[in-house]
Amino acid sequence: MIPPDVRKIATASDAARARSAAARLTAALEVPAVERARFLTALTERLRRCLGGDGAELTLVVEAPGPDGAGRVRATVRALPPGGRASLWRLAVSCPGPPPGSLAHPADPEDPAATEAVLTADEETAAVLRRLDEAEELLRLHREELHQTNQGVLALHAELDAAALVQRGLLDAERTTRGEAEKARRLLTFLTDATEAATASLDHEDILRSLSGRLVPHYASQVDVWLFDGNRAAPGGVRPAAAVTAARTGRPQHAGRHPGGLPGTEDLPPSALSPDRPVLCIPLGVRRTLGVLTLTAPGDRFDADTGVMLVELARRIAIALENALRYEQHRDTAETLQRAQLTDLPAADGLRLAARYLPATRGLNIGGDWYDAFFQPDGSLLTVIGDVTGHGLHAAVVMGQLRTALRAYAVDGAGPAEILTRLHRMLRHQEPDLYATATIARFRPGEPRVTWASAGHPPGVVRAPQGAVRVLGSKPGVMLGVPVPFTYRDHTTGLEPGSTLVLYTDGLVERRSQGIDTGIELLGRTLAALDEPVLEDLDLCAESLVEHLVQASERDDDVCLLLCHSTAAEGGAAAGPPPRRGAASRPRLR
Repeated sequence: MIPPDVRKIATASDAARARSAAARLTAALEVPAVERARFLTALTERLRRCLGGDGAELTLVVEAPGPDGAGRVRATVRALPPGGRASLWRLAVSCPGPPPGSLAHPADPEDPAATEAVLTADEETAAVLRRLDEAEELLRLHREELHQTNQGVLALHAELDAAALVQRGLLDAERTTRGEAEKARRLLTFLTDATEAATASLDHEDILRSLSGRLVPHYASQVDVWLFDGNRAAPGGVRPAAAVTAARTGRPQHAGRHPGGLPGTEDLPPSALSPDRPVLCIPLGVRRTLGVLTLTAPGDRFDADTGVMLVELARRIAIALENALRYEQHRDTAETLQRAQLTDLPAADGLRLAARYLPATRGLNIGGDWYDAFFQPDGSLLTVIGDVTGHGLHAAVVMGQLRTALRAYAVDGAGPAEILTRLHRMLRHQEPDLYATATIARFRPGEPRVTWASAGHPPGVVRAPQGAVRVLGSKPGVMLGVPVPFTYRDHTTGLEPGSTLVLYTDGLVERRSQGIDTGIELLGRTLAALDEPVLEDLDLCAESLVEHLVQASERDDDVCLLLCHSTAAEGGAAAGPPPRRGAASRPRLR
């Protein structure tokens, strides 16, 4: 341990020697140059302040190393001001390591000039140090400002990163939303198109074919429809257990290795018929269960949104199927009713008959068009064609009533005009809101003429043997049932052997895009263009006229056609009982 160096400072030389001793001591202890300069300058400045008084006492102490392993040099200046009260000033500087054990305080120099130079150098050093302190303070301020700036930049980067994360999240959410919206739009478009295709047809087989073609392969790898016969399951192959459960419970069933998680759908174990892929069985029911739609997944699972769409599609398909099945039932009923109204055309000497009836393709195919042919007691043959306004069962019933009443009125031997007059009175009385048109033609055996009367019906057309065509253009009477009294008149026209009288309803000649007169002209041209061999086969003649005049796809109205072809009488037929019925060809329903 180095003993303290205590010096009396009374003059500048004392101060210079003390400063020199401190310099040699700190240099020996390898104190850093800047720290040593600051230490010596501060000590020198303090000693200079003490020169004007009673002097001061300087103590230089080398302290042992502290916890950091570095030694310290401490200078203590005790000034003795007047009055004898001490004033202390202390300053310490660290050295990099412990002081050597052989270190001693160096001896003072004896050169006064050197002493003065040391003091002067300290002044310059003090000035330099002051500027250095200013520079260091400025540097400290700049460092602090730079630190604050760095903190702000870091905070800004953090905010930018956070904003980028938020923006990325928003973009991902927008992308997801757009994907879901596009998916929903695609599903709704498919649902709309499939619904339109299903409701556009009234044939249940067409509906099922369209459904299967649309679902495979994007929404199902396989489609099976199990339709019931009334309330009983129709036979037709093995069905998945899920289909049986759906039919029994009326709720959609999902069968697969893993739960489907489809809204409103119950989960069952995988089907033995499809162990690798799940199946979705949806009951087809509106007011009653018509069947079960079974779909095999196109992949490993059914998408939840797709499942919702498929359930809604099954509901709409069920409505379309119910309408189609009901329509088919009504159509079959109407066809049965119409077939019951068809007349077996009688065979007459000197006259051949053929007829065609085409129901409308729209609606329930139940119309009021009819034709009839029968003998009167005097042997005359009456041919009738008529049309009750409107469609439906009511029109068909009124048509049947008119047909029955007409036959009853004809029993008394009444002519065409008288029969129409009676029918007019009857219809005005019984059905004031329903009208009808009709034409009655009477053929007498052996007479080359025909007597006819019309009640608002399209005029008959006659084709002569040589091909000339004329329209029976006498003004027809009013429609049957019109609320005005009316008496019809008979008309007579020649009908030589080989001539053909064509009676028809407006469905044969009337179209929306053109008037009825244009259709009658077309009928006349078509009739005139027929070859004689065609006229010999009256059924073929009827087929030809229908084929040229009627569109096979869409018909808004029924079509009724009655052909009366006169021939030479065999052996001069006389009036008598009617010949056996059924000898002529039976009319066809198309």
